[in-house]
Amino acid sequence: MINTGRCLERIGYDGPAEPGIETLRALQLAFLYAIPFENLDIHLGTRITLSSDAIFEKIVQRGRGGVCFELNILFSDLLKTLGFRVHLLSARIVRSGSTGPEFDHMVLRISLDHDYLVDVGNGHFCREPLRIDGSATAAAEGYVYRAGVSDGTFALYRSLPGKAWVPRLLFSTTPRLQADFEPMNVYHQTAAESDFKRRRLITIATKGGRVSLIDRHLVLFDGSRKRSRELESEDEYRACLKQYFSIEFPKWKE
Repeated sequence: MINTGRCLERIGYDGPAEPGIETLRALQLAFLYAIPFENLDIHLGTRITLSSDAIFEKIVQRGRGGVCFELNILFSDLLKTLGFRVHLLSARIVRSGSTGPEFDHMVLRISLDHDYLVDVGNGHFCREPLRIDGSATAAAEGYVYRAGVSDGTFALYRSLPGKAWVPRLLFSTTPRLQADFEPMNVYHQTAAESDFKRRRLITIATKGGRVSLIDRHLVLFDGSRKRSRELESEDEYRACLKQYFSIEFPKWKE
């Protein structure tokens, strides 16, 4: 069982903790503002494990971020200690019209007065719980999101102003175990075609937008203003990790 107090301290949350939609919404935002999505362990030669204890030690004790599986498992563990009803769900990311395999991604189903879809393990994404029945929308970083059913399959859709809804991911409402995601966890760390294997990625939401580092490409997005530049060295890269994400590394794997 995780240390609830340490976890809440890690995300800077000291508000109400009783299970409810407003608490869930506040916890999700606090988590997204405090903990980055990052795949840096892969490039440090460190195996990512889906053990709750290992994830807590990495993200809470050592102040790191994690990939989608790690982040959503930690958030699920935190919510469960607070009394929320949570299930892990398998999701398939949709990219350029193609859909990833089962267990390609992990999302959460939170059961309150209604069932809600929650995801704290993706980059540019929805920042609040969405009712799975499609009756509500939420806006984040220029997009509007909604969940619903299409051809018998649950999907998270997003849209730009004046544009059609397009699926961002497909998901099943069947509860899953952490171990069910292990094969895809290994794939993302080892397959030559995996985006995680090909490039270093770290990104965190801010109240005004987002900060991202893709290899040495730094992107700062604040409202409607976007700035980007190429970092000149690994020393500058490590300085940006510390400045924007509070992460320090001595060196990368040779």
